[in-house]
Amino acid sequence: MEVPCVRVPREEGEATRRDLAEADLIADDREIRVKDGWLYIPVVDSEAVPAGLAVVSREVPVRETQTTPADLLGFDPSYERIGDVALLDEDDPERADRIARAIVESDLPVGTVLNKASKVKGETRVRDWELLAGEGTETVHREYGFEYALDLATVYFSPRLATERHRVTEQIVDDENERVFDMFAGVGPFVIPAAARGAKAVGVDVNGRAIEYLHENAGRNGVTDRVTAIHGDVREVATEFEGRADRIVMNLPHSADEFLATAVSVAGEECTIHYYDIQHDQDPFGPSEKAIRDAASEAGYDVEILTRHVVRSYAPHELNVCLDVRLSRA
Repeated sequence: MEVPCVRVPREEGEATRRDLAEADLIADDREIRVKDGWLYIPVVDSEAVPAGLAVVSREVPVRETQTTPADLLGFDPSYERIGDVALLDEDDPERADRIARAIVESDLPVGTVLNKASKVKGETRVRDWELLAGEGTETVHREYGFEYALDLATVYFSPRLATERHRVTEQIVDDENERVFDMFAGVGPFVIPAAARGAKAVGVDVNGRAIEYLHENAGRNGVTDRVTAIHGDVREVATEFEGRADRIVMNLPHSADEFLATAVSVAGEECTIHYYDIQHDQDPFGPSEKAIRDAASEAGYDVEILTRHVVRSYAPHELNVCLDVRLSRA
């Protein structure tokens, strides 16, 4: 039987699905399907779909009932997913083992369960993991139509920032002349979408394993010809790119201010900087804005704050924030 479906390009699918879910419009009894680069999301009321989204009639299969971890446990456990890996943050070993067994025995497409064994540490920002189920820490994560191979034991990656990464990279005009410089690129979740939108993207990271994955992920996503991946300290690499960037990503909260002089040296005559920080909720943007203005004015730039944006709550009274800033040579 045919049902109304929202049809969107695959790369826009996750954002659209979330919007429809928040509006309680997704027909949960039907499967979401992908065909020929399009995602078809069944909806319960075609007339309630927001303007601008295409609605088509399409035959999609009935969703089979799935057993969830909550069904097996009697409570809803807290976990994150990266690819086919579930991540726990449990202090009680018995509870952690119980949740891990339920996740594996459920119908979730998960084969590995890890429990956090340390905080993020060191300049490569990795953490230790306890393996509760499965065989390893390597996986392939998918978000907004892109694939990222990674090893959680050797690189940093946060699925919670998917929406933020999409927000930033959507600002890139489909223009082969735009030059994007990611100062802390990791496995490429900013670099790959930027290149897919036509930009020439440079990704730098001090973690050699992250750069190896960035190379692999550029190939996975068909953007190798528009991606330059460099292993090294960005402060040493920057001299090769002085005055060349149209857009700079600075996603290193807590210490991004230490790299502002480097960012300004890479900026072109006009440049947008996406600057991430962790600040107290009483003044979440003031310290970052002052640091940016001081560094930019010293180099002869005018500063325009385009967006002051709270990404998420980081800790009690602390916020992860982003400032989108436009620099123009005075």
